[in-house]
Amino acid sequence: MRSLCPSILAADFLNLGDEIKLVENAGADIIHCDIMDGHFVPNISYGSEIVAAVNRITDLPLDVHLMINNSELFIDKFADAGADMISVHFENNYHLNRLINQIKSCNCRAGVVLNPATPVIMLSEVLDLIDYVLIMSVNPGFGGQKFIPESLNKVKDLRKIIDENNLNVKIQIDGGIGLENLKQVRDSGVDMFVAGASIFKAQNIEQAVCEMKKIISEN
Repeated sequence: MRSLCPSILAADFLNLGDEIKLVENAGADIIHCDIMDGHFVPNISYGSEIVAAVNRITDLPLDVHLMINNSELFIDKFADAGADMISVHFENNYHLNRLINQIKSCNCRAGVVLNPATPVIMLSEVLDLIDYVLIMSVNPGFGGQKFIPESLNKVKDLRKIIDENNLNVKIQIDGGIGLENLKQVRDSGVDMFVAGASIFKAQNIEQAVCEMKKIISEN
């Protein structure tokens, strides 16, 4: 079953509770939380306090994407704040096995994120240990960027590896996802679709969610 994951990075934080309720009522499956530290990526977003506040607002699972250095120092904090899923980047985390075990010890689903220039083969030693892979279809650090089409080749390669090895690993994608490319992205083999600006900057947030859910639910 495919999932739509609105990213609150694009939401109006003065009306965050109301906008989360809009996407939840419209059928969103997961709330995606982008955590940026201004070091690993050139932007700063928010911390565990916001995640805890979101957890009080919604019953939807919370998916925390850590775009930060020293992830091991913050995993427990985000788990305590209510994260159900936590993903860390391959590029700046040198002890992935340890981090994956740390995430799972917090009773969270563990994911690993690949930047656009990182090939899927880099996950060969940990793919059977994780619950999902997040393919970045933009370079992380800012919302509202243009989708990188070559990302679909990575999704297809990863889908083939997962299927050939009968692995229970989901594929998530994040970056420039909207109605104009959603069907193509779906057909490449994605399971979880992160969308920010295309939902929260739409004229009608609920309608945007409904239209996206309809597309990703089609066979």
